[in-house]
Amino acid sequence: MDSAKENNDSDKDGLLLRMGLNDNKAGMEGLDKEKINKIIMEATKGSKFYENELKKEKQVNQRIENMMQQKSQITTQQLWKAQLQVDKLAMELEQNRNLHCTIIHIDMDAFYAAVEMRDNPELRDKPIAVGSMSMLSTSNYHARRFGVRAAMPGFIAKRLCPQLTIVPPNFDKYREVSKEVREILADYDPNFMAMSLDEAYLNITKHLEERQNWPEDKRRYFVKRGNPTENDKPEMVISKAPELNETALAISPLLFEDSPVQPQQEKTEVPSQAHFEEQRNPQVLQNSVIFGTSAEEVVKEIRFRIEQKTSLTASAGIAPNTMLAKVCSDKNKPNGQYQIPPNREAIMDFIKDLPIRKVPGIGKVTEKMLKALGIITCSDLYQKRALLSLLFSETSWHSFLHISLGLGSTQLERDGERKSMSIERTFSEISKAEELYNLCQELCSDLAQDLQKEGLKGKTVTIKLKNVNFEVKTRASTVAAVVSTTEEIFAIAKELLKVEIDADYPRPLRLRLMGSSGKMQKTVNIIGKTKRPGLMTQNSASKKTKPNNSKYTIDSFFK
Repeated sequence: MDSAKENNDSDKDGLLLRMGLNDNKAGMEGLDKEKINKIIMEATKGSKFYENELKKEKQVNQRIENMMQQKSQITTQQLWKAQLQVDKLAMELEQNRNLHCTIIHIDMDAFYAAVEMRDNPELRDKPIAVGSMSMLSTSNYHARRFGVRAAMPGFIAKRLCPQLTIVPPNFDKYREVSKEVREILADYDPNFMAMSLDEAYLNITKHLEERQNWPEDKRRYFVKRGNPTENDKPEMVISKAPELNETALAISPLLFEDSPVQPQQEKTEVPSQAHFEEQRNPQVLQNSVIFGTSAEEVVKEIRFRIEQKTSLTASAGIAPNTMLAKVCSDKNKPNGQYQIPPNREAIMDFIKDLPIRKVPGIGKVTEKMLKALGIITCSDLYQKRALLSLLFSETSWHSFLHISLGLGSTQLERDGERKSMSIERTFSEISKAEELYNLCQELCSDLAQDLQKEGLKGKTVTIKLKNVNFEVKTRASTVAAVVSTTEEIFAIAKELLKVEIDADYPRPLRLRLMGSSGKMQKTVNIIGKTKRPGLMTQNSASKKTKPNNSKYTIDSFFK
């Protein structure tokens, strides 16, 4: 009896890690974790969401128990042999360490919320989130001070912050803003890798080489006054909560304190860039800023241009590889940047005390399994590298070793071919077969439109279903010929859905989410070039769940 009670208590304690405050996220540092977690647990207890999370937690605890049993059986000789194997690989990795690339990670600050705040001035000083009572996509920095975050059910967020305003998402608008950002990024790396609507990786190594010979005029940008775009969008800078940074609430067209330009108090009409180019006079030059030739200056320039064009801010990380760049972009959020110098000593010093949860790819489940082994920081990963090689899959422990050495990709693997495109929609509950088929057809229609817009076709159609108990299923079917029309995709998806409906008969299939996706087949246009995807699109690696009432979401995966 005591053992069962202990296990139950352990499962509930684990729920705090799974559902509670992750204070490693930007804007959530220094909060009352115990108080916030208590509210979260009280708000969810007894709900289907709670029961599903408890079920997952029991599964994780079982995995940890199995892992610890396996650990207890490892002999000293096995550990010694593993140490030799891992150290040999570590030596090879060190010999091939690449410090010659300059990778940057651009991450828009609270993107969806920032767009809504920009377009509705009444929301600027309020805690807001974009999404629904079912699920949130993002929250602004005011809301984060209450523990409100992305991928949190809206009903929990309302308990944490009763004054929270939840704004329905408008993904068409977000894609348009993302397109504006993409146009700027392409100037620095035409082959940049978009990871989602609000983040991307760039390799600016070549740009930096070329930039060294650029005259000042080519690095000069003119400060626009008043409304920064032709669409009369209100001017704003994304801000932290007032108690964190009062000055961040001030409207400023500049991002940098050391800029030679002083902001004007009065708003004036915005001349075009061409006008400034024609009017080479001292007064005009006073309203300009010249950026340097270093990587840090390039990133300042990119962020400046983004704000001037969209009235939104971005944070950035600069490092020799993608893994470090991603971590760095979170370092000085919001509206900041951070650089790791391209030398091994600086990298290892940065990695040493870095919490494992800060590393992209290490989620709450992996974090809990590693913590069971006493691993909290990246240096712990290295110290227990031999043990990890015996307890985890080869892919996993190789990844851990790379992380512990501060290594990551220096190539942005993008050949222009999307591996898949998908659409999904969340709703309260649908159980009637006719309604399920109608929704499936709508999703297939949206997917077909996006495929045709990008000139793509697919061979594998997948449906994703989440029931009212939050259990997720995916079912796929691969066909001989490529498909792209609504009729072709729906014919396949309908059969997959029918199997699931029949499997639950005579009970209805009760769903709260449905998605449809297609695995891509490379298509070639008439001049023989692979068609490249245009918009920065949502990647599944970002783990952002799209909320209720959204038209649809797009996921894309790159090689």
